[in-house]
Amino acid sequence: MSDTPPASPDSPGFDEMTRDIAEVPAVEVIVTVAVNLMSAAAVKLGLTEEGDKYKDLDEARKLVTALAGLLDASVTEISSFHASPLRDGLKSLQLAFREASVVPDEPGQGPGEKYTGPVYG
Repeated sequence: MSDTPPASPDSPGFDEMTRDIAEVPAVEVIVTVAVNLMSAAAVKLGLTEEGDKYKDLDEARKLVTALAGLLDASVTEISSFHASPLRDGLKSLQLAFREASVVPDEPGQGPGEKYTGPVYG
């Protein structure tokens, strides 16, 4: 017996969700994923109201690197209108990571810097 409750008539079915996502432009999907990565990284860097409660620099490094890789791969696909603020946010997260680290990485070795180049404070 499955633990999954039966779908109610009000909940969207797979076909309906597929149809909805098909209508979303790729730029919007990319930007949404980037913003989600930024938000998660900010939490893991302790930059939220909860501060150090969820701080985990190892997790933050992974998220910032994933964000940098996404932006590096998609910057030519999304206009500078979308890319510029995302790059600014990424740099802010990279600087916050450097400041939060007890032993900062060498320039060019921080999270995502293999995609962005060295980030200096």
